Amino acid sequence: MTVEYRWAGGQDDRLPDLVADLIHRQVAVIAIPASTQAALAAKAATTAIPIVFSTGADPVALGLVASLNRPGGNLTGATTLNSEVGQKRLGLLRELAPRATHLSALVNPKGPLAESTLKNLREAAQQLGLHVDMVYASTPNEIDAAFAELAQVAGTALTVAADALFANRRAQIAALAAKHRLPVIYSVREFAEVGGLMSYGPNFREQFQQVGVYSGRILKGEKAADLPVLQPTKFYLVVNLKTAKELGLEIPSSLLALADEVIE
Repeated sequence: MTVEYRWAGGQDDRLPDLVADLIHRQVAVIAIPASTQAALAAKAATTAIPIVFSTGADPVALGLVASLNRPGGNLTGATTLNSEVGQKRLGLLRELAPRATHLSALVNPKGPLAESTLKNLREAAQQLGLHVDMVYASTPNEIDAAFAELAQVAGTALTVAADALFANRRAQIAALAAKHRLPVIYSVREFAEVGGLMSYGPNFREQFQQVGVYSGRILKGEKAADLPVLQPTKFYLVVNLKTAKELGLEIPSSLLALADEVIE
């Protein structure tokens, strides 16, 4: 088996050309483990080649599949539903920083998950009886500016929405949070690995493995239309105690008891 790798380097405008090149090479399956934008570009380009994706949003709402159980067409894959657990993250953030007087959410307004993320965050805040201000960034420089803005308001705590840009810039974001001494909760454990305070979300590695498993099953003769879209069975809470100590925060024992992993 030969694997053709393509990488857009964060430049989504390159995706149609990269997909067109794979189609020209008559590949047997297109596997997309970490890009909603690439999945949408591939769907627009071919109805013949099977496509296996992983996305953080609802693939039915995105128009990738007809339904989760019976995808139909030539696409299937996995969804992390990462943009839909905003209420849980806000609740954990409130428990982490009970004295915070200003809650904010960092959102990429140009990301494919922006609309669903904003909707879910607003609904979550309303259900929890909280007010959450939205702060926007769609470039690395705008991320710097967003944190500088947040640092001007005393008592701020932040949740960082699930987005490919933020995941790719996680070291920058974690460093800015430390610099401005902000308590922040993130969407995946990879943030906590690079110094982020706390994360709650699915296991990306498991999702990527499922993309590989489904790609293999299709290569052996199964059809994408018959393979149900997989959903996460567990979300993981990760706490970085080293970062908490540097910020002068004491993690509540209730959070530590819930944590699936504690980084010391």
